[in-house]
Amino acid sequence: MKKVAQETGLTIKASNEAIQSFSKNIIAGLKKGESIRLNELGTFSVSKRGARIGRNPQSGKELNIPAKNVVRFKAAKFVREEIAKSK
Repeated sequence: MKKVAQETGLTIKASNEAIQSFSKNIIAGLKKGESIRLNELGTFSVSKRGARIGRNPQSGKELNIPAKNVVRFKAAKFVREEIAKSK
């Protein structure tokens, strides 16, 4: 929060509130099934993971894993390129 506050000129409290509001709105959109695109960062989306049979690693016993919704994030080309440069 300190870096956001420094870069924006906001107080730490105000920057924390802004980030919490930002996160809350992303989650609300994902709950509605929307895809959330953030320019130069990437896209958040929800996809359905199907039910499947898993295995308990300790006992080897099979177990049913139910279907569920999962959040996916695909980084924007700019982010991927910047990360690739950092090595």
